[in-house]
Amino acid sequence: MNGDITHEERTRLLAQAIARESPEPGAPFPCPYLPGRMARQVTLVPTPLVAGAYHSLMDLNFRRLGLVFYRPDCEGCGECRMVRVPVSAFRPSRGQRRCWTRNADLTVEVGRPVPTEAKRRLYKRYLDHRHDGQMDGSPSEFHGFLYTSSVRTVEIVYLWQGRLLGVGLADLEPQAMSAVYCYFDPDAESRSLGVFNVLRMVEECRQRGLPYLYLGYYVRGCGRMSYKAGYRPCEILDRTGRWVRETSENRTGSGR
Repeated sequence: MNGDITHEERTRLLAQAIARESPEPGAPFPCPYLPGRMARQVTLVPTPLVAGAYHSLMDLNFRRLGLVFYRPDCEGCGECRMVRVPVSAFRPSRGQRRCWTRNADLTVEVGRPVPTEAKRRLYKRYLDHRHDGQMDGSPSEFHGFLYTSSVRTVEIVYLWQGRLLGVGLADLEPQAMSAVYCYFDPDAESRSLGVFNVLRMVEECRQRGLPYLYLGYYVRGCGRMSYKAGYRPCEILDRTGRWVRETSENRTGSGR
C-alpha cells in the first residue's frame, strides 16, 4: 500500500480490503473482561506491514499481539473499544501529578526491546502477583507475547539506583504510539508504575511529535480496564468508526 497516502485514505482502503476478505471469527472462548460472556476474535497476519498500517488497523479496532492483529467479534456484544489520548490536550489529574513526582528518582531508559532473563523473571513475578492465571510467564510466552513484533517497538526501562523496577513496551507509528504492556516489581506497587508508564509514554509522544497515544481496549463495565478513562481527555472508538470524547465521570488513575 502506498506510504504517501493520507492516514484516512489508508484506513478506508484497509477497511475495504478486510470487508472483501470477510475473515471468519475464531472459536468462542470465555471473555477475559466480562464474566459470563463468550468472546470471539477476527485475526489477521498482514505482510508486509508498511509504516502507518498498524495505526489504521487500530482505527478499525484491531490490536497487536505478537505477529497477529486481532479484533473482537463477539455475538451480542461490542464493548471492547479502542481508546486513545490526544497528547496535546492531555492534562494530568492531581493523583497523576503526584505519581509523576513520586517517581522522579527513577532512571528511565528508552531504546529497542532487549529480552533478558532478568526481565523475564520480573515479568514472572509480576504475573504471579496478579494471580489471574491467564499467562504463565514462560520463556516462550515472554518472547512471543512481548518481544516479537512486526512493527517498530520501543522499550521503556525503569531503574532505581541501578535496580530493575519495571518495563513498558510500546509500538511506534508515524502519527501515534500504542501501549503494548507494562510489568513491574510487585514490591514497588506503591509507586503506581503502571500509571507512571502511561504518563511517561505521553511525554515520549510529546518529544517525538506524535499526536496520539493509544491505550488498547476500554471495556465499559470491566473494573480492571476502567483506569484507561482516567487519562483526560480521551477518545473512544464507537461502533460506527468515529472517535468520540469520553464523558463518563470515571476518573480512575490506577493501572497496570
